[in-house]
Amino acid sequence: MDKHSAGKEFARYASLNMLGMLGISCYILADTFFISRATGAQGLAALNLALPVYSLIHGLGLMLGMGGGIRYSIGRGQGDRQSGDGAFTQALCLALFLGVLFSLTGLMFARPLAQALGAQGKVLEMSSSYLRVLMVFAPAFMLNDVFTCFVRNDGDPRRAMAAMLGGSLSNIVLDYIFIFPCGLGMFGAALATGAAPLIGIAILSPHWLSKKSGFRFCWQEGKRAPLLQMVLLGIPSLVPEISSGVVIAVFNTILLSLQGDVAVAAYGVVANLSLVAVAVLTGLSQGMQPILSRAYGAQDKENLRHVLFLGLVWSLAAAMLMEAVLTLGAQPLTAVFNSEGNALLQQMASFGLRLYFIALAFVGINTVAATYFAATQRAMPAHMISLSRGLVLIVPIAFLLSKLWDLTGVWLTFPVTEGLVVLFSVTLLWKNRSKLKNS
Repeated sequence: MDKHSAGKEFARYASLNMLGMLGISCYILADTFFISRATGAQGLAALNLALPVYSLIHGLGLMLGMGGGIRYSIGRGQGDRQSGDGAFTQALCLALFLGVLFSLTGLMFARPLAQALGAQGKVLEMSSSYLRVLMVFAPAFMLNDVFTCFVRNDGDPRRAMAAMLGGSLSNIVLDYIFIFPCGLGMFGAALATGAAPLIGIAILSPHWLSKKSGFRFCWQEGKRAPLLQMVLLGIPSLVPEISSGVVIAVFNTILLSLQGDVAVAAYGVVANLSLVAVAVLTGLSQGMQPILSRAYGAQDKENLRHVLFLGLVWSLAAAMLMEAVLTLGAQPLTAVFNSEGNALLQQMASFGLRLYFIALAFVGINTVAATYFAATQRAMPAHMISLSRGLVLIVPIAFLLSKLWDLTGVWLTFPVTEGLVVLFSVTLLWKNRSKLKNS
């Protein structure tokens, strides 16, 4: 593949996947909007307390899908189909196993889990109801992530995008029906969200069930495939999702101590809009992954350099555009989710949006860098970037800045963390430049 063709393929994969991830992120955003209209600040707080569990489920699905997809695309570049079949088989089986564990946990322990996440009183009942239904649908969420990644890596990004958008649109429609005409409240919101991946799987099924599919379920190949390698390559996709869940849980704890449920509700608005913005940048990096992995498998260093450059440029452009929209539109965006007209919530969330989203340009660079290293089988630098953004830095920084500047410190935690990590990411990319030179 020449440089021009690689650029065109990058534009197609990246744009389709960014649009698809925008659709997926609307799962929770639609819940936020309709729940705010039906239940007010308490419903927003309940939803935000449940978000870490959704992040963990989605993150594990992405870990298996992206790790397996990377192995599949590298195998394609090397002309090895059996490794792809093994990766698909293992990803599918492990996703189903983990999904069932989540379902059983949700059925038996939804209320204690909601309590552990900080829910109390009426918020506890709402959050428990949402978690129970959400976790029952965990197998569908995780299988949908696996199928989406493999279909994209098999050269059909358009169908992958259609599945993501189809699931999101169905979620929005069902949210309205279940919450308002049916009067099901938080239960209805969770039911609508859980039904969405089933729609996605149905849209993807004609590809992976057809004879033209480049991957198939093969138990014997799955037993021989290196499971640990797939998991290690997928961890950079898991860590941001886990980090998101951990950050939300930590921020909720800090905010409850500072300002109570209203602060948690305000952070719910900021966090859900953050999910959308970060999902777009994640979609860009996931879109470039199949091209990077195939070029790496074929030892095509010129296209590796070119696609990495395009990824960095696109991520910066997208980040600056979204940052401008979110900063200038902070007041009206917050008002959309403030159905009760709560003045304190409006002031907190609007101020928080302007500070929180300073981080987006840094997020784009860090996400592209982590995906590049994972897609080219350099798991260690990918893990270092992902873990630095998540558990290593952001939690202690959150506690430190909240002690120094209260609520303002909470809002600044995200940009400060991503800004520190981007220095590390750029250093790793600079040191890697010699490996991208043609020998």
